[in-house]
Amino acid sequence: MLDLTPKGLSERGALRVNPCKTCQPVGAMYAALGVHRCMPHSHGSQGCGSYHRTFLSRHFKEPAVASTSSFTEGASVFGGGSNLKTGVKNVFDIYDPDIIAVHTTCLSETIGDDLNAYIQDMEIPEGKRVVHTNTPSYVGSHVNGFFNMMCGFIKYLSEKTGVPNGRAAVFPGFVNPGDMRELKRMLRAMGIPFTLFPDTSGVMDAPMTGSYAMYPRGGTTIPEIAALGDCLRTIALGVLTSEEPANTLERKCGVPYELLPLPVGIENTDRFLMTLSRLGKNEIPYELEEARGQLVDVILDAHFYLYGKKIAIFGDPDTALGLTSFALELGMVPKYVLTGTPGDAFTRLAEDLFSRYGAAGCVARASADLFELHQRIKNERVDIMLGSSYGKQIAKAEDIPFIRAGFPVLDRYAHSYFPIVGYAGAMRLLEKILSALMDRIDRDAADEDLEAVM
Repeated sequence: MLDLTPKGLSERGALRVNPCKTCQPVGAMYAALGVHRCMPHSHGSQGCGSYHRTFLSRHFKEPAVASTSSFTEGASVFGGGSNLKTGVKNVFDIYDPDIIAVHTTCLSETIGDDLNAYIQDMEIPEGKRVVHTNTPSYVGSHVNGFFNMMCGFIKYLSEKTGVPNGRAAVFPGFVNPGDMRELKRMLRAMGIPFTLFPDTSGVMDAPMTGSYAMYPRGGTTIPEIAALGDCLRTIALGVLTSEEPANTLERKCGVPYELLPLPVGIENTDRFLMTLSRLGKNEIPYELEEARGQLVDVILDAHFYLYGKKIAIFGDPDTALGLTSFALELGMVPKYVLTGTPGDAFTRLAEDLFSRYGAAGCVARASADLFELHQRIKNERVDIMLGSSYGKQIAKAEDIPFIRAGFPVLDRYAHSYFPIVGYAGAMRLLEKILSALMDRIDRDAADEDLEAVM
């Protein structure tokens, strides 16, 4: 069917075909899963909660626990207050979380449920907490839901006591558990005391132990979130994902923040580490310098397979920008860079990257879809594609090498255990890009031209 995609481009204001995003509650649920002993709660129909859980489980290949208000026709007409109060009581009684994080859906937003009033009217067990955020599915994307849920936790829990705790608050952006583990490794190597929030490592990549744990060991604890207000500074990673929660923490508790791009590639990782070096007044350790040098060495060794190759990049805004920056460092041409998340800032930041590297003829599009990407590729081909699993049909139809990265990756295993951030993540990306391009050379080579050494 994708072979019939027309080449003619036209503006579409009210229609998306094969969208490059999913809805806010998915991101809100993922953020809540990054809090220790937290039960995400979907305030809407049971089908909504099931879909959002399934979406996350298909990406991480792990159970995504969550409860729901289970709206029926009555709640849809008269409001879901009774459902929420009953649901929260049942969740505390049966599943015993330390905290319930409530997010809304299309249905509860449309009928205008006042979650703040409902929560104030609840009988919450002593020592337990309930927080909420508004995540209407019909605006924004899962990225908006992710940072809205972070803001909800900060508004409810974070406090300034006046006694600095000497820690850095690090907001990782919408990344995989493997990325969070790599960020923590770099922070420890730099000798920086920190609180990573949220932290899905140890939750969405929990080990097989032989027994089921509804609340694995990982996640940012409630006391750690409360203590964010006493942190010295916030390091907000992902310009378009982490600024809002960092701003919320600054407004509430006076914690200044530094906004950085997601540390994908050489320059972005350099900026992250130099920021940590200034904050902690520490030298960058040799182990990180060594990893950087190895990465540069491999790029130099293999540059003739990379230089000038056209690449299409699509996915979450900060991930796509990080991948674009790295592609430009490799000498590649990011011909098309798309995100489904709305916002003019994405286009401006991508075009700034094109300008800095002198990359002419590149196109950046926000609030876009993969139908448009396919049309653009039909008009001018690329050598390789890099993005979520939803690009595989285009890659098949146009016979283009395809690398999966970002969110969601639904048709491969173990990807979320490995980083794309930091020098280690860049090395992994580089190996995958090189392998895809060189496999294509081997596949297309005549028998007499098939080389054992490349």
